Amino acid sequence: MPFRRAWNVPVVLLLSLVALIALSGCASNPSGASGGPNSAAAGGTSADLVSSVRKVDAAAALLPAAVRASGEITVATAIGGPPSASYPDGASSTPVGQDIDITDAVAAVLGLRVNRQIAAFETILPGLSSGKYQLGVGNFGVTTERLKTVDFVTYIDDGQGFAVRAGSPIKQISSLRQLCGLTVGTGAGTTFEATLEQNAHVCTDAGQPAYRVQVYSDGGALQLGLQQGRFDVLMSTINGLRYQEKQTGGAVHYLGPFHRLDVGFVFPKGSPLTRAFQAAVQHLIADGTYRKILAAWGTTDSAITTSQIDPPESAG
Repeated sequence: MPFRRAWNVPVVLLLSLVALIALSGCASNPSGASGGPNSAAAGGTSADLVSSVRKVDAAAALLPAAVRASGEITVATAIGGPPSASYPDGASSTPVGQDIDITDAVAAVLGLRVNRQIAAFETILPGLSSGKYQLGVGNFGVTTERLKTVDFVTYIDDGQGFAVRAGSPIKQISSLRQLCGLTVGTGAGTTFEATLEQNAHVCTDAGQPAYRVQVYSDGGALQLGLQQGRFDVLMSTINGLRYQEKQTGGAVHYLGPFHRLDVGFVFPKGSPLTRAFQAAVQHLIADGTYRKILAAWGTTDSAITTSQIDPPESAG
């Protein structure tokens, strides 16, 4: 099949691009207008922005007394890739990204230290249910199914999109039936995996060959799979795919949004933390820090104006 032909970029360049996608959180953004990671458009580095955030007593007062007394919050964080969260180099143990900055800025508004626990994306929701974590972050989209077991406080608008490698004959995907007969790569435990699984019947219902799904727990392996032609189409976050297209010079070609979703912090159902976190996000939106953080990571197109607790799943 033409979709499975070998990628014709030299191996050295391929490995460099994959390393950039999987690990880089501090490279410049070629788009220019939106600003790149830690760009001057944000008025300084993202670390500078977060370090300037001060406690807001009115928001902190919404925290449970025990949390205020401890002065700390345990946050499970998934390292999926830039611009959300990644390691700036292979040797670093400190993640960077939009999710990291927003979490730290919210904690600063609330007067809390962040006890960051790095966790695989698919383990965070079970960890919330078991009481292992107080909240989680990792580009979690608000879905009807997730709302049954966790609470959300939204901080960005992102969602589901598709990408292909350069030279692919696939130019647009607006319906899952356009995937019939193809192999789709995606992340484990994500809304992408759930969407593909729940709709696996659409091709056979139409008398066409089913699409196949390859699931990866490691973001770097997922990107490498696309580049090497192990699957035809990548389904991932809108902002992540936009970033990859820019950083790879078009070697990854973003096809556009498929289904937009509100994205937020996730909490155990009934958590007493949600009102305080919503107030903190709203404060950052109002004082301009929020938009500067997004500008530092090139994601201002996904900015929200109002943080919400448990909004319904977006229809868009």
